[in-house]
Amino acid sequence: MRTMIIGLVLMLAAACDLGTDETLAHARQSFSTKVVKSGEAEGPPDVPDEKVFHLIQYESQVGPLAAYVTSDPGDGKKHPAIVWITGGDTNSIGDVWSPQDRSNDQSARAFRDAGMVMMFPSQRGGNENPGQREGFYGEADDILAATNYLAALPYVDANQIYLGGHSSGGTMAMIVGEYSDRYRAVFALGPAASMSLYGGDLVYCDPEDRQEMRLRSPIHWLNSVKTPMYVFEGADQVSVDLFWFMQLINSNDNLKFFKVPGHDHFTVIAPLTELLAAQIMSGSINITSESLQGLR
Repeated sequence: MRTMIIGLVLMLAAACDLGTDETLAHARQSFSTKVVKSGEAEGPPDVPDEKVFHLIQYESQVGPLAAYVTSDPGDGKKHPAIVWITGGDTNSIGDVWSPQDRSNDQSARAFRDAGMVMMFPSQRGGNENPGQREGFYGEADDILAATNYLAALPYVDANQIYLGGHSSGGTMAMIVGEYSDRYRAVFALGPAASMSLYGGDLVYCDPEDRQEMRLRSPIHWLNSVKTPMYVFEGADQVSVDLFWFMQLINSNDNLKFFKVPGHDHFTVIAPLTELLAAQIMSGSINITSESLQGLR
């Protein structure tokens, strides 16, 4: 009962702020965020297996930031690529090359197994990076800067760059996809509709400041999506995520919502990324409710 009440309160609060035609990019132009707290200190990124990833630095507004990038396969071809943002602390990166349990595969390795180039960018304030964590705000510019680095690699097809993420990484992917039309498509797995759902975690602005939180919450900017965006959640997930409410109010044909039957917030990652990778490599993305049936 308590979670139901919280969900209704958040839904009504969100509804009071919806209906604007302003885009997220326009709203950010005249706004300066104010950071009021910092996150926990993180050490440097783990050193990857260089047969799989290189640890690189890409230039951003706040200075050089760390990232993992798939090594050049050496076949002389240009490959589709994806920027992937893991859940939890999205500002930092860690081991995404070791085998992970299929029930929660945060490495999303299905993309690189299929032959795609992958990039995992850390962001401002994460690991030992310069800048302050802003929590789903300035980090959007970092993701776009990382994408520019990725697009310039000689083994990447700059016209086939995708963006994806899971949980808080899915929230970040939605925000970036609402802010920019840079990507061929965006895949957001298990995002939060509103920053309020994090209970003060992962947000470094004043949580009582309505505009600060609004500019970080995907539910307010569904109209801003200009290129294909696919939003997923496991149908077995029991949480107050307002996923169904975003789906209900959405009128943007570029934005599609899917509940994946037989999976929860974590088990959905492996089978869904396998499906997405296969469709990307085939040259045709066609996600339907029917195509999500029976994923294992």
